[in-house]
Amino acid sequence: MERDKVTIRQITKRAGDAPRLTMITAYDYYSARFADRAGVDLILVGDSLGPFMLGYPSTVPVTMEEMLHHCRAVTRARPAALVVGDLPFGSYQSGAAQAVANAVRLIKEGGCAAVKLEGGEERAAAIAAIVAAGIPVMGHVGLEPQSEHLTGGYRVQGRTAAAAERLVRAAGAVAAAGCFALVVEAVPRKIAAEITRRVPVATIGIGAGAGCDGQVLIYHEVIGMHTATAPRYVKQYADVGAQIDAALARYCAEVRGGTFPDRAHSYLMERTELAAFHARLAAGDGVAPGPAGGSAPAGGG
Repeated sequence: MERDKVTIRQITKRAGDAPRLTMITAYDYYSARFADRAGVDLILVGDSLGPFMLGYPSTVPVTMEEMLHHCRAVTRARPAALVVGDLPFGSYQSGAAQAVANAVRLIKEGGCAAVKLEGGEERAAAIAAIVAAGIPVMGHVGLEPQSEHLTGGYRVQGRTAAAAERLVRAAGAVAAAGCFALVVEAVPRKIAAEITRRVPVATIGIGAGAGCDGQVLIYHEVIGMHTATAPRYVKQYADVGAQIDAALARYCAEVRGGTFPDRAHSYLMERTELAAFHARLAAGDGVAPGPAGGSAPAGGG
């Protein structure tokens, strides 16, 4: 059963008793289809495609062209979920003009309905400019993977009183700049809940506890289709990776052992046509004979 397209208006601050928002980070046509069939509210085409799809050590090397390639793959699935595209590192840090230009590309060329970028007060001007251009923006505070070199790696943010206060201010600045929603990543649950209480936009947590208005996880980690150790906050709901390993090992064994392909997985010929084919070969009908020769088999093949 088809569902109605999710809109920005629906991804707004929800009352405490409303269903929580669900977002999945996905990067290709089929993962988008599976996520959408599950009924998620939003699909994020994240720059985490660097480690998960392209083999990069982090999100930092991901380019705009790579983001656009994967955004197009996701939006070709025509999901009802709202598709958000990540602005990668280097695509908005130079200022508002650069941010707007690349946000426009994610909408026009990538087919996304909104964009996401990382940062607090320092990104307020860029966020406001993108929104002024008519493009919805999702903010991102807490752990900012694009700033790994500045922060010394992937670390939980806001663990001291001063750091937590800075996070609350950052979230407020992003919301005031015009974001329609806010990702809160790797933050103590009490701090994330306080951010959620204070900002007028929906918060979507990842490693931020249950006090946010919604949650996001990466598709590959949810279904167990990854090889690295997952962060503490990831809950794996299936072990598809083990099933893939087993299926491919069985395929290799059957090919090497000669049991695949069998008759059931081969195309056959009508018996009379096969007999006529061998008769033509035997008559030398323009075909050079093989080294062994032979007659037609008794049955069809």
